[in-house]
Amino acid sequence: MRDEPLDLCVTTPFLRTRRTADEALAGRDVPRLEVRELGDPAYGVYEGRPLDDYRAWAHTASSSDRPEGGESRVELVTRYAAGCRTLLARPETTVLVVCHSLPIAYLLSARDGIPPQRRKPMAAHATPHAFDEDELDRATAVLERWSRAPTW
Repeated sequence: MRDEPLDLCVTTPFLRTRRTADEALAGRDVPRLEVRELGDPAYGVYEGRPLDDYRAWAHTASSSDRPEGGESRVELVTRYAAGCRTLLARPETTVLVVCHSLPIAYLLSARDGIPPQRRKPMAAHATPHAFDEDELDRATAVLERWSRAPTW
């Protein structure tokens, strides 16, 4: 990515995304923007516990169920779509987004027309995935449609 022209770098509020952006942009002066909507799920009572605990709950819960103190998958997907709309509204041409595995996994599937699924394979860490504006818009529309009428 050293030779890629970048107009903006987007991160989430999480320290690990900001640190990853620091590494990716070392020695480059690229403006930054924090987009909270692309952050990790609010796991509620599962926060800080092994991810498998949350997954065991999630695999039996409906898309509108919330873990105590957390957010539902419908709320999560709605939030991710809102974050993508924020990106699409930006004037910059080339944007580096450093976020989390789950929104990337949802967007990769949605780019192929696949709405959110109950079980979602995680996207590989530290792997770039290029989206042009049209692809991001179409993927976001898939997430928005699903969040209005979830299928599980």
